[in-house]
Amino acid sequence: MTRLTFDPGLDSDPIWTADGGRIVYASARAGATNIFWQSADGTGSAEGLTKGPNYQLPGSVTPDGRLLIFREGVGARAVDLRVLTLDERRETRPLLQAALPVANGEMSPDGRWLAYQSDESGRPEIFVRPFPDVNGGRWQVSTTGGTRPAWARDGRELYYLDRNNFITLVNILPSSTSFATSSPVKALDAPTAVTIGVPYRSFDVSPDGKRFLVIKDARDSDTKSSATPGLVVVQNWVEELKALLPAK
Repeated sequence: MTRLTFDPGLDSDPIWTADGGRIVYASARAGATNIFWQSADGTGSAEGLTKGPNYQLPGSVTPDGRLLIFREGVGARAVDLRVLTLDERRETRPLLQAALPVANGEMSPDGRWLAYQSDESGRPEIFVRPFPDVNGGRWQVSTTGGTRPAWARDGRELYYLDRNNFITLVNILPSSTSFATSSPVKALDAPTAVTIGVPYRSFDVSPDGKRFLVIKDARDSDTKSSATPGLVVVQNWVEELKALLPAK
């Protein structure tokens, strides 16, 4: 375990660059939550990639390492997806702008597809669009709710959390002209731990696609604490305290 950041602000949502040499993350060290990066081995200092009053959270880096997909809150309106160039220009441009929030943009390993979650149907669902021409098509992947997509490293599967926070997968079907998937199936028979209001993913897929790294609720693996949480109300506790510890 090696600590990477030491500033007094809140740092969150870390992701790797394509070559694994840097960590990109959100930081509130300067006030607003903007995006920074620094060497993964801890050498050197952090460098700010964006600056502005809106909160910004990194999503994923394109396979060629040239672009960062990130999420930005736009005042009291919606949450948009934007693109940042990772060269010396540090230019940003809109990617997906909608009246309802869009989040968690994830690039496919071949750089052709963008998976993301959107509330446009009335609840969070997973959608896929072509990249960089995101207006060239749109396909809904999840069928009963979905959040936090993740691609298998070979690009043949797309994973996400269903409405009960179980890891679900769809297989990407071969197609030269469009995007197509199989029906969703449960990939892991255990719910992952998800903190309400926190957008980042609490699971990942190993490079060989055979294992998951999952943050789980401790009660799922501890039989001694597997009971349903309850609330205990103690009445007249002040009188009881006085009886046990009489005043001198």
